[in-house]
Amino acid sequence: MENNFRSGFVAVIGRPNVGKSTLVNAFLGQKIAAVSPRPQTTRRAQLGILSNDEAQVVFVDTPGLHNPHHKLGKALNLNAEEALDGVDLILWMVDASVEPTEEDKMIASLLLEIPHLPPLLLATNKTDRLTAAETESRQNTYREIFPAVELVLPLSATRGDGRDKLLEIIIENLEERPPDFPTDQVTDLYEREIAAELIREACLIFLRHEIPHSIAIRVDEFTERGDRGAYIAATVFVERDSQKGIVIGAGGKTLKKIGSAARKEIEAMSGRKVFLNLRVKVLKDWRNNESYLRRFGYNPPKERKK
Repeated sequence: MENNFRSGFVAVIGRPNVGKSTLVNAFLGQKIAAVSPRPQTTRRAQLGILSNDEAQVVFVDTPGLHNPHHKLGKALNLNAEEALDGVDLILWMVDASVEPTEEDKMIASLLLEIPHLPPLLLATNKTDRLTAAETESRQNTYREIFPAVELVLPLSATRGDGRDKLLEIIIENLEERPPDFPTDQVTDLYEREIAAELIREACLIFLRHEIPHSIAIRVDEFTERGDRGAYIAATVFVERDSQKGIVIGAGGKTLKKIGSAARKEIEAMSGRKVFLNLRVKVLKDWRNNESYLRRFGYNPPKERKK
């Protein structure tokens, strides 16, 4: 390993649906994080570990910061904020195709409150939808919102524009030190945890309106079957009886579509055949129940006493 090898943790933050997980997956060249066109796809901070001959970049993919409407939303914000603690660099991603939102301004305020703020890069994503002049104008707008930003870079996470340049700058801003993880490790999650996220991703794709955000996934069994691949049994939880019927669909068609899409993604992730068995259960108002939130691995923030 070279003497000038660089390593560090990079928190990827932004409001929901700006392309954080898409960028991390693209850097790694494989899917480790769920992505969908819907906001709040990411529900927990997840490490994406990129290793090459000159550096190891540990991306901390975070839930989108937003104005929460239930205890789950507050837990997601807390998870994202805690992910900023102790990182070497912050990559703030914004959607350049629209004007800055109140949530973008909320993130700017949050960053201003961080003592000893690490270097901050701003990536204006989705610039493939803008002209060069529009991109420059939008970048100047964000410089006005947060003058302390180190550098503003145009980016298209899906098409790849600016991605190599961004990675080059990220590595330049990391310290010279050995890697923190084995160079063949790509994430901190186990396969069963990634499988749960990919099942939820399929739900987000095939379901509409509020239903996708009312869903939680529990993997009940993950059994290796040698040459036959793996057997996965999982429960899809919803909040109301009416949602259960919609998730299952007429004759079970919707659930079959979800299962088929999720199975293909899990097989692509794991490199082996998978048999996936899904069932649906109702867990009333779980997003506002602290006990249920903890059961699903979320840490609800403590309510302040009046």
